[in-house]
Amino acid sequence: MMSLSSSSSKNGFRILGSVLFVLALLPMAACDSLNPFDKGEVYKPEIKPDIPAEKLYNDGLAAAEIRDFEKATKAFKDINKIYPYSQWSKKALLMETYSHYSSKEFEEASASGKRFLQQYPADADAAYAAYLIASSYYDAVLDVSRDQERAEKALIAFIEVVQRWPKSDYSTDARFKIGVLRDQLAGREMNVGRFYLEKRNYTAAINRFRVVVSQYQTTNQIEEALARLTEAYLALGIINEAETAASILGHNFPDSQWYKDTYALLQKRGTEPKANEDSWITKAFKSIKIY
Repeated sequence: MMSLSSSSSKNGFRILGSVLFVLALLPMAACDSLNPFDKGEVYKPEIKPDIPAEKLYNDGLAAAEIRDFEKATKAFKDINKIYPYSQWSKKALLMETYSHYSSKEFEEASASGKRFLQQYPADADAAYAAYLIASSYYDAVLDVSRDQERAEKALIAFIEVVQRWPKSDYSTDARFKIGVLRDQLAGREMNVGRFYLEKRNYTAAINRFRVVVSQYQTTNQIEEALARLTEAYLALGIINEAETAASILGHNFPDSQWYKDTYALLQKRGTEPKANEDSWITKAFKSIKIY
C-alpha cells in the first residue's frame, strides 16, 4: 500500500508539472495570436482636436436655421459634454430644448427645459424655457376621449408661466392656451358625465358635472353642465338643487337653448328655476378664478 501511494504521488507530480509548463506558455501564445497589428507596426491613438465652444454653438445655430434639428441637437449636447460649466453650456441647453421641441421630441424637450430651470432659475431666459416645457405638453395633448394627463401638465406649466413671468413675451399666449386647456379638461368631464347619465348612474354623472361647475365655470362646457345637473338632480328627486342649477344657468345665459330646454323640463315637473343660497352651485359661482 505504501509503494502504491508513492508511485501515485510521483505520477501526480509529473502531470502537475506538465500542466504548469503548458499554462506558462499560454500567455505568450495568446498575446501572439490576439495582436491586431502586424510586426513592426506602432499603434498611434487618434487625437481629435478640441472644437471651440463658440464654433459648436454657431454650428448648432446654423443647423437649426435650416431645420436640421438632429445635427443642431448634437452640437448643443456636445457643448454640455465638453464645456459643462461654461457660459456656452447655458445657451446650448436652452437651444437643445428648442431643437427637441421643433423636431417634436416633446419628452426630451420638457426634460432639457426642466434641467435649464433647475440650473438657472433666475436667468433672463427662464421664462422661455418654462414656455417651451408647457408647449411640449400642449402639442402632445390628445382628444377628449383619450387620457388627458398631458393636458393637465400643460395647464399647470402655462399657469406657472403666467404667475412667475406675467410681463414676459410668453404670458399672452400662455393665457390663451390656458383657456383652451381648461375647455379640453372640462370636455373630458362632460364626456364621462354624459356616459353615466345615459346609464342612469345619476350620482356618478353629477360628480363629473360638478367638476365642470366648480373648476371650469369660464369654459364653453358650463351651459350644458348646468343643464345636465338639473336633469340628473330631477331624476334623483333633489328638486332644490335642480332649481338652483337652472337658476344659475338662466341668470348667466338667458338666451341659451340649454336654458330654454331646462326651463321647459322644470315646468313639466311643476316647478321653476329658483336659486338656493346654501347650494354648492351658488357658492361655486361666487369664487370663479380666471388666470
